Amino acid sequence: MADTLLSPLFAFVIYGLLVGILSLVSRAVAMRGKTSHVKTSSYASGEEHDAEPAAPGYRPFFVAALFFAVLHLGALMLGTSGLAPVSLVYLGGLLLALLALILG
Repeated sequence: MADTLLSPLFAFVIYGLLVGILSLVSRAVAMRGKTSHVKTSSYASGEEHDAEPAAPGYRPFFVAALFFAVLHLGALMLGTSGLAPVSLVYLGGLLLALLALILG
């Protein structure tokens, strides 16, 4: 009996039923509102939104992601190197890669 109660399939079915019941109960007690223009328009602190996008592309995000990926993987490699002499060469390459990412 305990194996059945702790099985993932049984837990998924129980949680699915609980979520369904909670959804039906919350839909029944939810307050109904009147449709208006304010509810369907986008809200930006009471201001009209700009026609042009806020971020022109993903390039700044990719540079930051590459910076942290190189930094974290470099720290992982240096931490597991056991202070071998080759790790100084790796550290130099890591510093050059980070410098290239910072300067663009």
